[in-house]
Amino acid sequence: MMNNAALGLFAGLLIAIATAAGGFGGFVLALLLGGIGLVIGLSRDGVIDLGALLRSRNRG
Repeated sequence: MMNNAALGLFAGLLIAIATAAGGFGGFVLALLLGGIGLVIGLSRDGVIDLGALLRSRNRG
């Protein structure tokens, strides 16, 4: 079974392939969606804490 980070990256890349028409814009979209999927997967695995990042932006 894949961990959540790999699964998130894989899902993001599949969504990018499904939505991209090709060319440089499709490549950038694939990288962006893959990165988003990776971050969500890492958050679900407990490697990074997105809540702490969002809380730190509210301070002074």
